[in-house]
Amino acid sequence: MYHAHVMCMCMENVMSASERIPLLVTPSQKALFIKKAKASKLTVNEFVRRAAEVYNPSDDDEALMRLVAQVKRTTHEATVALDAALKSCAESNRRIADMEAAHDSRPK
Repeated sequence: MYHAHVMCMCMENVMSASERIPLLVTPSQKALFIKKAKASKLTVNEFVRRAAEVYNPSDDDEALMRLVAQVKRTTHEATVALDAALKSCAESNRRIADMEAAHDSRPK
C-alpha cells in the first residue's frame, strides 16, 4: 500500500513537472548520476529531483558540529597522553643524569 502511494506521488511529480533547469555537470558527475539513478531504478531527472528535495544544508552543519566536537575531544585526549609521555621521558632523563653523575663521581 505504501509503495503504491509513493509511486502515485512520483507519477504526480513527473506529470506536473513543466519547468526546465539547465544543469551543467562534469562527465564524471554525469556518469555518477546515471549509475545512481539506474541503481535506484529512476530516471536521472527523477533521481536529481528527489536528491534536491531531500537535501538540507543544515544536515551538513550538524555533521560538521559533531565532527568539531569529536576533534576537540580527541585533541584533548592526545594532549593528555603526550603530556604523560613527556613527563615520563623527563623522569627517565633525570634518572639517567643521576646515574651518569654517580658514575662520573666514582673514584677511578
